[in-house]
Amino acid sequence: MLKQTPLNAKHREANAKLVDFSGWEMPIHYGSQIEEHHAVRSDAGVFDVSHMLPVDIKGEGSRAFLKKLLANDVDKLQTTGKALYSCMLHEGGGVVDDLIVYFMTETWFRMVVNAGCAEKDLAWMETQRNQYAPEVQILPCRDLAMIAIQGPNAARKFWESLPGSEGPTHLMKPFTAIVIGTMFVARTGYTGEDGFEIMMPGRAAPYMWQAMLEAGVKPVGLGARDTLRLEAGMNLFGQDMDEKVTPLESGLAWTVDLKSERDFIGKDALLRLPVTRKLVGLLLEERGVPRSHQTVHTAQGAGEVTSGSFSPTLNAGIALARVPLGVEVGDTVEIEIRDKKLKARVVKYPFVRNGKALV
Repeated sequence: MLKQTPLNAKHREANAKLVDFSGWEMPIHYGSQIEEHHAVRSDAGVFDVSHMLPVDIKGEGSRAFLKKLLANDVDKLQTTGKALYSCMLHEGGGVVDDLIVYFMTETWFRMVVNAGCAEKDLAWMETQRNQYAPEVQILPCRDLAMIAIQGPNAARKFWESLPGSEGPTHLMKPFTAIVIGTMFVARTGYTGEDGFEIMMPGRAAPYMWQAMLEAGVKPVGLGARDTLRLEAGMNLFGQDMDEKVTPLESGLAWTVDLKSERDFIGKDALLRLPVTRKLVGLLLEERGVPRSHQTVHTAQGAGEVTSGSFSPTLNAGIALARVPLGVEVGDTVEIEIRDKKLKARVVKYPFVRNGKALV
């Protein structure tokens, strides 16, 4: 039996195509994935991301616990509402999951973890808590729904959907969050556009969803969410990184704090293991669509596509790929697609941000 979000009835009303996504019945599209993609780049789209799990870390010692648990340093979080992207590693340096953590008070941090990793993550965190910080509480917020509104007009249309709200967008910098009544509003997202991710009690989600639709926001499924995040050069757990690969070979070295004396789980392995590969962007120069696990042929040896798709914004095939270190931006490589080797150019990602092509 697939799990359903509080918005399942809304998806059915809109004739969404529903699929199994990490054990959840989720909308892949509402008729046209391409149109939904363009709506987010040009206007505003709303996503149901209630399958993801907010987890509250509470109690004295919460900061010290997260300093041990996460590869990025939560000491960067000193202002209420400030958010940080990080990986959670195992002792061998592989990625248990990637996540966002928000600092609200010294005794309350909120993390949001991926749907497919949620139960594994909780078990891992509880094991580490029992070892390093038994006084800390780990509280999964299963009663919360999560809605993301993204696009250049997302801020205006979000506040329009809240009667009586003037909309404190000007007070919210990117990667910050505020609490408004029962809503936790974060200026974060997974599309490369401006917008918000809003957590609220599940019973309130259908009303919020409907209000956004009435404000002219288009519902968007997980299909467009994937092409949007790929254009924005954002990693997907299980494809661009996983428990077998370190963040240093996944384009995520910027999220790892190796300079301070702070010790964290996986640090010893990262300092010990050689880095022989890196993540690059690929822009296909021939007609075709790259997909994950396809071989990338380079002058320095073979690599592999980690995420690939057709880019609606660029009207071309794009990919993230893990390749030997010697491969550089501007190089020409070949992607093996259906027994053909198609030429691609190595580019610096992101491919698209804030509606603009960058390659």
